[in-house]
Amino acid sequence: MKTSIDPPGGHAIYIDAGHFCPHIPASEFPGQALVCALYRQAGIRAVEIGSVMFGGEGKAPALELVRLAIPRRVYTQSHIDYVAEACGELYERRGEGKGLRLTNHPRYLRHFTAHFEELE
Repeated sequence: MKTSIDPPGGHAIYIDAGHFCPHIPASEFPGQALVCALYRQAGIRAVEIGSVMFGGEGKAPALELVRLAIPRRVYTQSHIDYVAEACGELYERRGEGKGLRLTNHPRYLRHFTAHFEELE
């Protein structure tokens, strides 16, 4: 099974959260946990494309991705360097990341308004 999106860049950069956080099972939403960590660590907003968006009761999608939108002519090289550095710092401490528990969500399109609680 292919576990990467090639080529990188252009419209977005995708991080394989399943690989980034192998200690967090799909049932604990590794993509969403990484999205939260990026925001807490560096104020970087991203979106999960994995168990929250496409998962259901007892099923996990093939990939757990985090999408970083990179629109053209909006960010400077120092912005991109900042994001890369923050991702690198999180990767160095990836084993410290905790999974999440879904506490509240709508029946449809749960990835827009779901609520989570960090696991101990």
